[in-house]
Amino acid sequence: MVIAQANPPNLPDATQTRLTPDEYRAIEETAEERHEYCNGEIIAMSGGSEVHSAIACNLLIYLGFLLRDTDFRLYNSDLRVWIPQYHCGTYTDLMVVNGEPEFNGSRTDEILNPLLIVEVLSPSTEAYDRGEKFRKYRSLASFCEYLLVSKAEPYIEHYHNLDRPNSDRWQWQAYDRVEMAIALHSLNIELPMAEVYRRISL
Repeated sequence: MVIAQANPPNLPDATQTRLTPDEYRAIEETAEERHEYCNGEIIAMSGGSEVHSAIACNLLIYLGFLLRDTDFRLYNSDLRVWIPQYHCGTYTDLMVVNGEPEFNGSRTDEILNPLLIVEVLSPSTEAYDRGEKFRKYRSLASFCEYLLVSKAEPYIEHYHNLDRPNSDRWQWQAYDRVEMAIALHSLNIELPMAEVYRRISL
């Protein structure tokens, strides 16, 4: 079954049988909006707000500067993460890979080995980002750090597990003051809250 908020001309009807990954990819290459793929279903992703975009840009600029001379590679939301265990392709707001990216087969738009993933929360996706999406990400052996960033207030939730993939015991901490800084253990750097919310009016 195909799930979509609306059926653009190039999307099949929602009553169609499940799509193969290649059928999904063909649709995604020409679709005007992005879709997540999960085990035969495609789900239209809601558009972002100005604040959402500005926070994502702040993160990209600041982390990109800190990591520019390292082996870490930073990617924005143009690339999908492919999650083999769940036959799922999804987009992150930002991800970091350690060293060379591992691509899904011959594709160059689906990454298999994110180290750090950042999601800027929206009302329509917050429960998914905290729950099912996080569970799917945790099936990736490389994934060991996760940031959930509020766009309604200065508030970031930080999950990390440096014993991956041997353990699924994650540590959690919340940050709720702009003078605080988050220790990103997988990258060995600190991320000041003030940089995340730079020039953001909340």
